[in-house]
Amino acid sequence: MNVIITGATKGIGLAIAEAFAEEGANLAVNSRTGSDLEEMVNRFKSDFPKCQVLHKATDMSVKAEVMAFAEMVNESWEKVDVLINNAGVFMPGQIHLEEDGTLEKQIETNLYSAYHLTRALLPKMIAQESGHVFNICSIASFMAYPNGGSYSISKFAMLGFSKVLREEMKEKGVRVTSVMPGATWSASWEGVDLPKSRLMPAKDIASAVLSCYKMSPSTVVEDIILRPQLGDL
Repeated sequence: MNVIITGATKGIGLAIAEAFAEEGANLAVNSRTGSDLEEMVNRFKSDFPKCQVLHKATDMSVKAEVMAFAEMVNESWEKVDVLINNAGVFMPGQIHLEEDGTLEKQIETNLYSAYHLTRALLPKMIAQESGHVFNICSIASFMAYPNGGSYSISKFAMLGFSKVLREEMKEKGVRVTSVMPGATWSASWEGVDLPKSRLMPAKDIASAVLSCYKMSPSTVVEDIILRPQLGDL
């Protein structure tokens, strides 16, 4: 099993990488910070010695870097089983107050990255008539909330991309799932003074993704919505 995960060194991305590695999958991962990526790869070599890990430092907001990562995957693997479009950036703010360029930065990272990478890898999935694309969206993909600003706009767009892709891939044997987590412990929540139980552990998101992948090829979970037991923050 060959699995691609973007933004794989922290939070949800890292938890998903660990879940698939435990299943014996080979991974192709990226992160913007090379040192974080090297640390992850070295740990995986020790913790999951049978897991081949391709890696490349990648700024997913830059199309040329996204395409270079895709080229590495396509040249290394004949088959692509799973693509996890997880890379993203959260910049809180209000539309009428946020700095100029905030929308562009988040659209480039949260939407265009998934669009370009998916288009580059889909030909393999279509040719093999199998594969599963998971797009990590957000609760902010379908509901507005204070201080969501351009982040929410980008996540609404990501969900739209995911739903259109689902329709296009129905007859091609490629499954598409939109994952919409609420507040999850990740780098975005570092330093927040809240009890551990108030937010979801990233491992729970990973468990949901893996469970969906393990279903038969004739079944697809189109949407996953996960929230903390006490509700949204």
